[in-house]
Amino acid sequence: MTGRTCDAGPRQRRGLRGFVHDNGLGLFFLGAFLLSLIGQAIAGHADFNDQMAVDGLQQVSLGAYVTSSDFAVDVSENWQSEYLQFFLYVGATVWLLQRGSPESKEPHKAGAESDEDQMVGAYAKDGSPRWARSRGWRRALYSHSLLLVMGTIFALSWLVQSITGMAASNEQRLRQLQAPLSWSDYLGAAEFWNRTLQNWQSELLAVASMAVLSIYLRQRGSPESKPVGAAHDATGVEG
Repeated sequence: MTGRTCDAGPRQRRGLRGFVHDNGLGLFFLGAFLLSLIGQAIAGHADFNDQMAVDGLQQVSLGAYVTSSDFAVDVSENWQSEYLQFFLYVGATVWLLQRGSPESKEPHKAGAESDEDQMVGAYAKDGSPRWARSRGWRRALYSHSLLLVMGTIFALSWLVQSITGMAASNEQRLRQLQAPLSWSDYLGAAEFWNRTLQNWQSELLAVASMAVLSIYLRQRGSPESKPVGAAHDATGVEG
């Protein structure tokens, strides 16, 4: 019994190391996301209480702040802009090209591509997902599932932003003895679109910069870059 227990330990440790190795990119960004979210909560709580002190109002606890509309709108407005970026990027790169960029498909592959290129139906491989082998709506749905999920998350986070933003704005308006706004009024308010568009423009600029700068600049070993020695006009080539 003792010998078998000792043998299991190294196997379990190798399994954990293997899991971390195989999922390092996702784990890294998930950890960075959680740390930044915690940091945002702490900094946002301090800033919120500073504003409450200026207004002569009672300060709130960290728990009360992270469950407030003020914190929710700050988080959701960033989420919706990020998922808008990916939604547009996934959809646009089906048809639009950027010669010389690894973020673009090769010029002759513009469009949805053939069943053979996409390995669906009769061209599915042994390891292909089950719905890639199917026909009709299942294959059609799976063929566009990434775009659909990205678009759904964007729409939901935009909805959450609009609702929590309205609540946060109305709290501020009530403190200033102003009448609250309805949801439809808030959607047409300059505050809502200022918060929204300042995030959109930064995300879209980042995507455009990546697509163009990667034509001429390199990062050795990164799949987001072309090989260091690749020609500037080489398109759809990753390192």
